[in-house]
Amino acid sequence: MPALVASDLDRTLIYSAAALALTMPDARAPRLLCVEVHESRPLSYMTETAAQLLTDLGDTAVFVPTTTRTRKQYLRINLPGPAPTYAICANGGHILVDGVSDPDWHAQVTARLADQCAPLAEVQEHLLRAADPVWVRKHRVADDLFAYLVVERELLNEDWVKELAVWAENRGWTVSLQGRKIYAVPKPLTKSAAMREIARRTGADLTLAAGDSLLDADLLLAADQGWRPGHGELADTGWTAPGIRVLPERGVLAGERILRELLAAAGLGRFA
Repeated sequence: MPALVASDLDRTLIYSAAALALTMPDARAPRLLCVEVHESRPLSYMTETAAQLLTDLGDTAVFVPTTTRTRKQYLRINLPGPAPTYAICANGGHILVDGVSDPDWHAQVTARLADQCAPLAEVQEHLLRAADPVWVRKHRVADDLFAYLVVERELLNEDWVKELAVWAENRGWTVSLQGRKIYAVPKPLTKSAAMREIARRTGADLTLAAGDSLLDADLLLAADQGWRPGHGELADTGWTAPGIRVLPERGVLAGERILRELLAAAGLGRFA
């Protein structure tokens, strides 16, 4: 059976202009392909080399885009290569099959959340009350599953984020700071559970994963082999574990390196 490759998207495979980290001289910068347009403006990119690697990966493995984005946010991305049969959205809250959410999976997830953690409304109310309007730009709820804030990072009091994490922990939720977004996500809402379900459906006996944030840690641990770049929340905390490859590259070139390694591992049917 082909390998299953579950990869995070933002700051793992695709990058906003602010996250590209093009530290080389301008004349040596890689050619970029725009893979997402939002409100008529280009938003996310990968290198042209990465685009070819992703196309090759789609021909070699069961490639599963795996994201905390909502379904609507995911569907505006135009990835190169074969259209994935499966995608994981809303941090595991939705499994898309040919672009449509699987209702049975979503029902299982919502039942689990109702049974194991505090309700979304309680968390949302706390965020609205406790966050300082000085640095909060937007309050958002994602697919009625979790909440996040869009903040001015340079004004943010990061001790507040730590206090929020303690408050959330006691209610069965977790907190993740990624760029300009602070996520509050129920602990049972995981990318790893959705990946395991897709592996079951496809019969894949080798699972590979990549990601950069705290919300990707469970995905990386659940896979047979995982990769993380030299940037992001996991890198900032020095996170690693057995079976995790820590790459030195940062920015858009990390996406290229991740795809090269995923392709090698999937093509060999074992760890590259």
